[in-house]
Amino acid sequence: MNELDEITLTGLRGFGFHGVYPDERRDGQEFIVDVTLALDTRRAAASDDVTDTVHYGEVADDVVAVITGAPVDLIETLAARIADVVLQRATVQHVRVTVHKPSAPITVPFTDVTLTIARDRTKR
Repeated sequence: MNELDEITLTGLRGFGFHGVYPDERRDGQEFIVDVTLALDTRRAAASDDVTDTVHYGEVADDVVAVITGAPVDLIETLAARIADVVLQRATVQHVRVTVHKPSAPITVPFTDVTLTIARDRTKR
């Protein structure tokens, strides 16, 4: 079995209007996303050509487009949409997505709320 390599983008930020409560939908808030892409990078390493791997700048743009795009109620839905977009790239076999919601409507002091999901190309 071939081990997959990983490319990780940490701290992608976008302003979105996701949430269950009306003020979250009205006022919006910053969401932060980390994504880890699992793929085989041996071909790219041998060719030294970006077309043989995944262009992580384009992935970053795609993730932020989902964050700033159509509102959803749950970060579970947001994370799933991000995973779906990333898995559209042919070289990505598996993706791990963490959505941070540091301004979640919680009444006690806290630092962050996160949700992490893992999705595989063969089990979408």
